[in-house]
Amino acid sequence: MTRMKKPHILVVEDESHLAVGIKFNLEREGYRVTTVGDGPSALEVVNRRGDPVDVIVLDLMLPKMSGYAVCESLRASGNATPVLILTARTLTEDRIRGFDVGANQYLTKPFDLGELLSRVRNLLAMTRRRTVEPEREFGELDTVAFGDARIDFRSFEARVGDQGVRLTRLEMRLLQYFAEHPGRVVSRAELLERVWNTSSQVTTRAVDQFVMRLRKAFEPDSASPRYFLTVRDAGYRFDPEGRGPAPE
Repeated sequence: MTRMKKPHILVVEDESHLAVGIKFNLEREGYRVTTVGDGPSALEVVNRRGDPVDVIVLDLMLPKMSGYAVCESLRASGNATPVLILTARTLTEDRIRGFDVGANQYLTKPFDLGELLSRVRNLLAMTRRRTVEPEREFGELDTVAFGDARIDFRSFEARVGDQGVRLTRLEMRLLQYFAEHPGRVVSRAELLERVWNTSSQVTTRAVDQFVMRLRKAFEPDSASPRYFLTVRDAGYRFDPEGRGPAPE
């Protein structure tokens, strides 16, 4: 009988006492754990042949290379290993930047051990789903057009009229999710789960910040949106016809 291989977790943490504690508790859950204390060592482990990493628990404030740079390097090389950022940085802009560079989840220190383990299980489940049935990174919709905007999700290109628009990967994912559900009210919790791949119980304004950025990129007047509409106490609605908000 072939024994099932233990999931391999990489913990990137320069505080040795914290790395030891995380490693101990992950190993109690039955995982195989590698710990490193700086960014270049993390990339070396991830790129090691024959020993794939299933989930990365990544600190941001690291010597030699920040966690942001580690994650950005992974995504730029096409590596889709799930990343859970674990950091003392609590500002909204830090969280947004983390998602911008390709992190899947964001957890701040001090953290609850049960929540950390739950998030690791969630990311491992996502890895298994992709292994059994590979997913397209940006869903099924290839293109969308509204107003003067034209977006091609296959080529990762967006334009408003004759001007190109630069979007991060997460902005592109959010835009496509809206385009796949035109006219439907989409809650913040749904967006956190389906776009950010994180728990809907997480308290964050990242969704609102990203919608504001889509408005700045595509709305004729971001202060009076016609396409990306706020539905009070419910979430957001994408209207490709640009008819603006419904009357109260």
